[in-house]
Amino acid sequence: MRAQERLRRGSVLVIVMVTLLFATAALLAFMEKASVDLLVDQREAVARRLRLEAYSALEVTLAVLHEFREAGGGLRSTADGWGDPLAFAGYTPADGRVVDVSFEDESGKLSLPRANHAVLTNLFIHWGLAQADAEAVADALAGWMKHGHVYTSALRPSYDNATLPYEAPGRPIRSFAELAAIDRVRELFYDEEGRPTDLWKRFAAAVSLLDFPQPSINGARPDTLAALGRFDPQQRQRIEEYFNGTGTYAGQGPQTFRNPADVARVAGPGGDANSFAATISALRVNVTVRDGRTEFRLSAVIAPPGGATTVQQTATKPVTTTAAAKATAQEQARAAANPAAKNAAATSLRYPFTLLEIRENDEIPPPPPPPVSP
Repeated sequence: MRAQERLRRGSVLVIVMVTLLFATAALLAFMEKASVDLLVDQREAVARRLRLEAYSALEVTLAVLHEFREAGGGLRSTADGWGDPLAFAGYTPADGRVVDVSFEDESGKLSLPRANHAVLTNLFIHWGLAQADAEAVADALAGWMKHGHVYTSALRPSYDNATLPYEAPGRPIRSFAELAAIDRVRELFYDEEGRPTDLWKRFAAAVSLLDFPQPSINGARPDTLAALGRFDPQQRQRIEEYFNGTGTYAGQGPQTFRNPADVARVAGPGGDANSFAATISALRVNVTVRDGRTEFRLSAVIAPPGGATTVQQTATKPVTTTAAAKATAQEQARAAANPAAKNAAATSLRYPFTLLEIRENDEIPPPPPPPVSP
């Protein structure tokens, strides 16, 4: 009888210990989850504060850029004094945060919507492709982006025979991911497993998907100088030394070009300086706010009045009908019949720049690889 009593008490003790073990494990799991949730909430709260700081710094930066643009007749290069806009404006971040602002001249690249077959061919030859291959790839790109393109190579894409049939959109590409859908281009920019090659990365760094008439000579990439300007390696080196204040211009510091004559004077005879503009058409502004180990990044692409624009064409076949003309006439008639709306638009806020793109944190693509010298 006593043995049975002891056995029953031992069983109860085991049950109690197991219950305590499970309760302890559950409590520890709850505490761990609660601490993680609190940490996430804290970081989100800090990120929201840093986001406000980033946009405040962006607005200050745009104000400074506007002052320099008005004073200098346009933005050319950070060598003109706007490389540290927050210090120029006397901006002090709140709560001991650190704010960094950097710039990238997006209009120093080739404007893909404006790049013709000859310019694209020059670009690929500059990369080391054979003449026939360069012409074929340029031909494929032109055929994808333009309705009614007459192919000059033996390439004849048959997109309608694909597993999932499709057709060329007939407008400039809006994403570099479109390159995977273009015949011959796909072979150059993607490997057998469908991953972007180094040439894909170089292409993405060399061209812009924005539409602007002429690249900025003061921010021109080496690929831009070679493909559009047709400058040889020695000329490109002299131009780079002029920008950076090195070599022959070591005693003068970084310089900027103000007209094509300045370019010809530095580069020497040859090349096509008239294909470039002296001012920036599209500028990428990168803002980074740090508070301890917490960081918030903001990237915005801006354009001055008359500067770059996004691709406006739609991926449709050209249609010439009286319906389109009728719709346009109706729209014009409505605008004429409503002068109040016209006056309201005329008195709207005149923001000094057009915001073409805004991205935050993970939405910001990694920086392009450094330029490759020939």
